[in-house]
Amino acid sequence: MTDSERIIGGMIHVAKDMRLRLLKDRWLGFGLVFLLLGMLLLAAEGKIVYPGEEWAEIAPESVGMASGVLDALAADLGGRGCVIRNGYLVKSWGTTQRRGDWFSSAKPVFSTLLFFAIEEGRVQSVHEKISKYCWDFQPKDQGIEFFHLANMISGYARPERPGDAWAYNDYGIQLYQMTLFDRVFNAPAAYVFLETNRLGPLQFQDNPAFRERNRRFVASARDFARIAWFWCRKGKWGDHQLLPKHYFDRFMKPQTPKDLPSTQPAATDDYFHIGTFGGESDHFTEYGAGIYGFNWWFNLTGRLHPNSMTWPDAPADTVMSIGVRGNHSVIIPSLNLVLVNAYGNWGKFVPGDPESAFNQSLKRLMSAVR
Repeated sequence: MTDSERIIGGMIHVAKDMRLRLLKDRWLGFGLVFLLLGMLLLAAEGKIVYPGEEWAEIAPESVGMASGVLDALAADLGGRGCVIRNGYLVKSWGTTQRRGDWFSSAKPVFSTLLFFAIEEGRVQSVHEKISKYCWDFQPKDQGIEFFHLANMISGYARPERPGDAWAYNDYGIQLYQMTLFDRVFNAPAAYVFLETNRLGPLQFQDNPAFRERNRRFVASARDFARIAWFWCRKGKWGDHQLLPKHYFDRFMKPQTPKDLPSTQPAATDDYFHIGTFGGESDHFTEYGAGIYGFNWWFNLTGRLHPNSMTWPDAPADTVMSIGVRGNHSVIIPSLNLVLVNAYGNWGKFVPGDPESAFNQSLKRLMSAVR
């Protein structure tokens, strides 16, 4: 039983004990009702909860948010999505049970599975070289580590050596997921993801899964919100720390040096012929140095925007998973706040620009917090 459930249960017990007095004195009754309602609101606003089979829904005002602002934000973003505060579902729009591809927002899930693999003793550390897993690398790539793959600095299919340059590299991500699923866990992707000692305890509602053919991750908005809430809570779920907090303290922050250069123009050299997770070996954005780590994006200054935060009007601890076609999650641990949006209207990713649609949407979200 959670702390919130104990508090609420205690208030119900008080109400039952006062039942006879309420019948005799209606004014006392009204006063007690208002007192209990106030206590319920304080309990909801201050306590952290986790969903069971379904999300617990509550009015935004009960957890210090403005419903009108959230309504306007949802209308602007479109698609399907939800907002979570303190573990309560306070706003949803669109068909949140509909499953879809989360594109690159799934990449931090790979890194989460890497942390589980380390915890289980399958991988020694994030700095383990993946040549151990039967990859016959060219000499330039012999030093590729899990760390390099998770931070877009592996150099695979690019001209640079591991760690020497930034490239948003979906051939490197293909190498990352194939190593994890086929050679570390050596099990079907769906089993790896939903195993009871990994993310199975999150009690997903709509059967999220990695497709076996291409390892694309399909999930509903309300289920992806469970993953984002798990990240927000740094590996905790209910009374259990499913993944030790130190993984998030250490790795949920930028891992790419701010002065790291971008890759040089060159043709993709996929000498393993493994294909791509979706895009090119250098695509999407040149931004990354100083603001990217383990497949998350962070709110700091970077090499290409040294004088402005990634999202100037968002809290400093804002974290995002970013996928094409507006498939994103927003995590703000200091506010116990999560926003998940599938196929939303976020515009182009331009870090450091206060007028960008990304920043304006986050600014609207912040204006909903009271």
